[in-house]
Amino acid sequence: MGTSEWISFPEGFLWGAATSAFQIEGAVAEDGRGVSIWDTFSGRPGIIRNGDSPATACDHYHRWREDISLMAGLGLKSYRFSPSWPRLQPGGRGELSAKGLDFYERLVDALLQAGIRPNLTLYHWDLPQALEDEGGWAGRGTPRAFAEYAGRMARRLGDRVDLWATLNEPQVAATHGYGLGVHAPGRREGRKVLNQVIHHFLLGHGLAAQAMRAAAPRPIQVGLALSMDPIWPTPGRPEDLEAGERHWTAWNDWWLLPLLKGEYPARAWEWTGADVPEVRPGDLADIRQPLDFAGLNYYAPYRTTADPKLGPLEFARAPIPEGAPRQDMPGWEVFPAGLEGLLVEFTRRYGRMPLYVTENGMSIRADAPGADGAVHDAERVAFLRDHLAHARRAMDRGADLRGYYVWSLMDNFEWGFGYEQRFGLVHVDFATLKRRLKDSAHWYAGTIRANGFQAPPPPVLESPFLQAARAR
Repeated sequence: MGTSEWISFPEGFLWGAATSAFQIEGAVAEDGRGVSIWDTFSGRPGIIRNGDSPATACDHYHRWREDISLMAGLGLKSYRFSPSWPRLQPGGRGELSAKGLDFYERLVDALLQAGIRPNLTLYHWDLPQALEDEGGWAGRGTPRAFAEYAGRMARRLGDRVDLWATLNEPQVAATHGYGLGVHAPGRREGRKVLNQVIHHFLLGHGLAAQAMRAAAPRPIQVGLALSMDPIWPTPGRPEDLEAGERHWTAWNDWWLLPLLKGEYPARAWEWTGADVPEVRPGDLADIRQPLDFAGLNYYAPYRTTADPKLGPLEFARAPIPEGAPRQDMPGWEVFPAGLEGLLVEFTRRYGRMPLYVTENGMSIRADAPGADGAVHDAERVAFLRDHLAHARRAMDRGADLRGYYVWSLMDNFEWGFGYEQRFGLVHVDFATLKRRLKDSAHWYAGTIRANGFQAPPPPVLESPFLQAARAR
């Protein structure tokens, strides 16, 4: 890899960390908060690892001042968080709850006083249960309710918050929640209903973006955080590259082309056949709203390989290469070059636009204080260093990357894995709720102070897509 070099970032680069309301707040029955689909889902026996309960989580609802103090100590330039929709609208509609709004106004004001720029994601999977009872994202009522909620939030907080994302990882919320049934609301629908859910997430984004811009008291930046499949075809065989292109078309283009061009990809629409969603007149124009930025969440690559037994909408995953490093999350390879590849490939396919890495992080289940009282997470330090080095090189290659958010600020309730998987820069003892900076937090704080770090230059590992494009 060569000798170490200084890797620096542009002035004004947004160094951040991310959380979500359901994963850290707790206080699920306080101050009039309503029930979310994740409250309902996690209450089912056998759903959450070890029977863990999200009722308290990190108790951020009561400890937010302490948590902002930790952020300020790290020198964070920005904090990406989500408000709890059922805390603000217990039934999913109507006036915003005064107590819920007061909590987020105090949070935003304290962030600004600490010099930390709020980056607010309106929907991070905690749909009010009342809306799911009406059909959830499978029905058209939820996108309309979401737009109303978004407009009300922009009207109240748009004078202080200028970075807004409508949705977090709608791809995961749709497929895992309504297709596979492993996330809330736990439904296992057929492909046609799933495609309708996807269409309604896209419609919800477009309607919300319009409502927010109309309601905000000053200009705001509106985008969304996507979990695109970071496809990395098995190199060397044309059939694997073609499988990767089909995967990209049917998955990434299915989301991005409606957002950017107001159309679904023609090839994938044809492959979908009778399972295409109902698209009403005006829907695609509503979906295609100007994106001020795109957030990309990246954890691990999707190594696509060809399988002649599969149809055009089915994809085979190649095994993780032998000896490749892995996270503790099952099936997650550590592959920093994939982040560079994703940023460059996004820019090549969709054009240059402001980008943020809105989530990137590593789970280490065994994170715990050692005999010296410190949490030594050397693997996470290396993970952050190597991913950031590749992100910086993607910038040199044309990606307009404006900021980077570590997932996560602190250990939290990691959905179906409960408290077993630990992604935080800050260790949380879930018995006492004591917070403790890990070594990775100290490394990240030093990186922020210096606006860069010392590291070996990242290895050059070109995306097979780009290799093929250059060969043509």
